[in-house]
Amino acid sequence: MLGAGALVACEARINGELADKLGDGLRSGAVAATISFGSGLVLLSLLLIALPSARHGVGRIRGALATRRLRPIEVLGGLGGAFFVATQGITVGTIGVALFIVAFTAGQSASSLLTDHVGLSPSGRHAVTAPRVLAAALAVVAVVLTAGERLVDDADLLIAFFALLAFVAGTLQAVQQALNGRVAAVGGSWATTWNNFLVGTTGLVVFALVSLAFDGQLDGLPAAPWLYLGGLCGVGFIWIASWTVRLHGVLVLGLCMIAGQVVTAEVIDLLGDDSQVGIVGVLGGALTLVGVAIALLARRVATPISTD
Repeated sequence: MLGAGALVACEARINGELADKLGDGLRSGAVAATISFGSGLVLLSLLLIALPSARHGVGRIRGALATRRLRPIEVLGGLGGAFFVATQGITVGTIGVALFIVAFTAGQSASSLLTDHVGLSPSGRHAVTAPRVLAAALAVVAVVLTAGERLVDDADLLIAFFALLAFVAGTLQAVQQALNGRVAAVGGSWATTWNNFLVGTTGLVVFALVSLAFDGQLDGLPAAPWLYLGGLCGVGFIWIASWTVRLHGVLVLGLCMIAGQVVTAEVIDLLGDDSQVGIVGVLGGALTLVGVAIALLARRVATPISTD
């Protein structure tokens, strides 16, 4: 789960840079997101051809939809991922990886708490306890600190809006993980990951077409091969999340991923030519790690709520 979080941060950096190299305006972010998800879908489709178990998993998902064991909305988790990747391309070039990840994880933490409480994930319902609330609250405080530092320095409403977009992407990510966990319980992790990318790519193609109606330009595809690895990162973290959410629930998964995300994101920004991480940002990242520790300790003594 820590590795999945690191992959999220790497994907954000790659997709943000790809959008910047593709051009400017809304369309560059939309096309970068479509390339990222589309390349992941191609890789997964090749895997599906090679693995009979994955193909059988897709068949089980279709059968579950036909028998209403799965509802149609439960297979649409990929739309949350599509929004997340589109937000990466639109915002990271302006606010940096670290602020994006902290805002994203704050939304993810708060939403995970509610998602677990209502029992949306296949691990069952988890009570809203004081340690779980504290863990989520620390993540929210972290984004206020980090965003506040940037806003004081730049006094830019655009940065505040982009941070809000990342926060919303985080809330949708928690729902996506819960829905993908339900699908994986039927079809397995590889079939679920393929379905996630199929749904997400479809949504992003529509978004890319709509973006053409807005101002902006596309300068052509950049040559650097590493700019096309975002889809591979996405495949990795979606597969890990769809597997582990069934064991640990959305909040613990989300907070463990936060640790990997925040540390990796701040390292990426610190290594850049124009570092956007200050002492308050480091403190915000540290608070998310404290929240992870609290959630894990609470998990050791807590049990899911019976639904009988």
